Amino acid sequence: MVTGASRGIGRGIALELGSAGYKVYCLGRSSRSTQDGAAPVIDYQRPVAEGLDLTVESAAEEITKRGGVGIAVPCDLGRDGVIEDILINMVQANEERLDVLVCSAYTTPPTGIRGEFWKQDLDMWDYVNGLGLRQVYAACRAAAPILIDTAEKKNLNQQPPLVCLVSSFGGKSYTFNVAYGVGKAAIDRLSTDMSYQLAKYGVATTTLYPGLVKTEANLQMGEDGTWDEQSGGLDLSVGESPAFSGKAVVELAALSKDSMMKRSGNVEVVAELATEFGFTDTNGNRPSSIRSLQYLLPNFVFPSIEKELEDGKEIPAWIKDNIPNILLPWSVFSSGPPPEMDSR
Repeated sequence: MVTGASRGIGRGIALELGSAGYKVYCLGRSSRSTQDGAAPVIDYQRPVAEGLDLTVESAAEEITKRGGVGIAVPCDLGRDGVIEDILINMVQANEERLDVLVCSAYTTPPTGIRGEFWKQDLDMWDYVNGLGLRQVYAACRAAAPILIDTAEKKNLNQQPPLVCLVSSFGGKSYTFNVAYGVGKAAIDRLSTDMSYQLAKYGVATTTLYPGLVKTEANLQMGEDGTWDEQSGGLDLSVGESPAFSGKAVVELAALSKDSMMKRSGNVEVVAELATEFGFTDTNGNRPSSIRSLQYLLPNFVFPSIEKELEDGKEIPAWIKDNIPNILLPWSVFSSGPPPEMDSR
């Protein structure tokens, strides 16, 4: 089951699970049809290019085309009780098992996300941490009994049921605003703390860190000319596809019980998983991890240095083209202010 499966990272994960042969319940608000006589209420969604069919139905159809089985479940996950009803009356009733739960549904406010917290309405917290945190907890809470029951039915060496929570590097280092970072750090802790309680039942958890992702909405921001301001000038052209995250989830879900349980509760960076398991993005490239020198130097350090150089001089190409793929330890990555606020 994948929440937020109609667009973005959630859709990318759902489609890749379909390619791997899974039956996937695709949950999301965007739908061609109505539910109980009325479509799920969508007060705001980030703009995307015209003509895209970003609905749970199109995701389910594509999954089936790829060899899996897609089931569209249009719903408003922001309403209490909805996720519980789907898990009990659809997934458990029809399947009597749940192998993978992916929580990717998220909302952002129409006002944009960057800003000083005391100047932002309290609605900012509800936008980013209502669906993105409270309902993630609700989904995990409701799914746990089904996951535990599934684990009991599996053979000793079969892959364990897996809970995958989509987070971001904002859980480790300041990103966008205060409410965003607090919510992402909470998602990381939710995965870790659940892993302690679920371990004895044979259920694994993981926190997934995509990098900079070329979602439909981010690409549209580039077209609209708003990307640089909202992203802080990051280069979206070198970003990851949503499918890249999907490939990472497929790899984790295929690990043996011993292997997955040993890393249960950990943060897993999509780009680092690609190096570990040998998969690439849809274009054949393997993007660098955001905590790698290959990403940090050209995006933050070199531009800062070049601003101080006289006569428009630049860092020599031989340096830019030979940056080693060295990962900063999390203790270093998460220390200190973000680069644009660092006066050291």
